[in-house]
Amino acid sequence: MRVYEIIANERRALADLFDELTPEQAREQSLCAGWTVHDVAAHLVMPLETGRPALALALLTARGDFDRANRRLTARHAARPLTELAGSLRRNAEHPFKLPGMGPEAPLTDLLVHGQDIRRPLGLDREFSEERITLSLRFLTETKARGFVPRGRLDGLAFETTDLDWSHGEGALVRGPAEALLLTICGRPAGLDDLHGDGVTALRSRLTESRSG
Repeated sequence: MRVYEIIANERRALADLFDELTPEQAREQSLCAGWTVHDVAAHLVMPLETGRPALALALLTARGDFDRANRRLTARHAARPLTELAGSLRRNAEHPFKLPGMGPEAPLTDLLVHGQDIRRPLGLDREFSEERITLSLRFLTETKARGFVPRGRLDGLAFETTDLDWSHGEGALVRGPAEALLLTICGRPAGLDDLHGDGVTALRSRLTESRSG
């Protein structure tokens, strides 16, 4: 399936990026709350190296809390050098990992969003192909993207990209670049300043409430 080819390409590109980062850049706070750039790299490697028994044990220890288990497992991998994580991501580029009950669009979206969690704070630009970012936007808005979009975040809002042919929903308009929409739909306030429309205020409020809660 072509989506897996795109995923492999994204992993290799991120591995190349990690190899180029300085120690100072690796310690920079990412857009992902509580995680540095190095931590995000560890998170991307973690599911590719964690077998089902280890994941089940982590979930049991965390009393079924996936986020807690995820952070604990990620912390273990974050103790490794960034170059080692880059090598693992490159070796496992074609790993068919996907979340239970979801298609490959879920890991693709994880890679695209976490890639921007890293690049934006470091001031690194990224051009997205229309195909891959549209796949992720459709996944986030047209499916039950559990773990990506909390219930109610998109209610009553219409989304429209300014740089490609994609729109979704009805209601107050939220309009802007596809990358900014991708980030805000996934809960990153950093994309809000690139958006406009009468729905932005409501979206900003929802992101603030979810972070404070």
